[in-house]
This record gives sequence, C-alpha cells and structure tokens, in this order.
Amino acid sequence: MRILGLDYGSKTVGVAVSDGLGLTAQAITTITRKEENKLRKTCAQIETIIEEYNVERIVLGLPKNMNNTEGERAESTKAFKAVLERRTGLPVILWDERLSTVFAERTLISGGVSKEDTKKYVDKVAASFILQGYLDYLNNQTEKTEEQI
Repeated sequence: MRILGLDYGSKTVGVAVSDGLGLTAQAITTITRKEENKLRKTCAQIETIIEEYNVERIVLGLPKNMNNTEGERAESTKAFKAVLERRTGLPVILWDERLSTVFAERTLISGGVSKEDTKKYVDKVAASFILQGYLDYLNNQTEKTEEQI
C-alpha cells in the first residue's frame, strides 16, 4: 500500500510518496499553479501520480498555528481536502504540519543546497516530512499493538 503526502500551499503543492511497505517517504515533485483557487490542473496531476504509484490513501498537511489554533490557511486546506476526496475517492487524512517547511529548509541548507535552490525543493521535501511523520506514527501504532499481544 502506498500513501501520498501533500504539502498544500497558496501557489504550490509539494508531493511525496511512501515506499510499498509504508516505511519511508520520498519527495517526488512540486506542482505549481498561477492562482490559488485554480485547482483543476493541480488535481489532474495528483490523480496521475495516484495512478502511477497505486496510492490508496492521502496525507495532507494541516497548517496549525504554534498555539494549536487553526487559521485561514487551515480552512483552505480543509476545502482542498474535500476536493481531493471528491475527485479521487480516496481517504484524505489531515496531519499536523507545524514547522515542516522550516525543517525542510534547514535540511536542504545543511545538505549544501544554496538558498536560491532551496525554493525549488522545499515544498516536496516538506511533503516528505509530513508523510514520514504519519508513517512513523502508523508504524509505532503497529509496534504497540504487537507488544500487547
């Protein structure tokens, strides 16, 4: 089973996909659009990726404020979630994405990527951090269940 991870922004969507075992997340692309509410082509590209990787579930980063409240970006993300569910027929899980972009930027810079080039990669790397957090959670739940048996 493969899971798709998305980092939804006003002009970009970072995309990552899990390996077949659900252990690791790999950044694959960043989808760009000219206007925030023009989602038709974005959704079509996501649907193509879903088919190509045989995705069964989507994890969508939910941008929360540091005090755990939800703002305007969270509301637009929830609206995008509804669009994805309607278009793909797949379950979409909202996952707290606080600081994922910050961690992605730091990782890229510490890996020697220039600040200019960081902008090219940060969204898909953030998507991989979001997805990896979810995968780690799932695997931790499985380990706890096995320990209880």
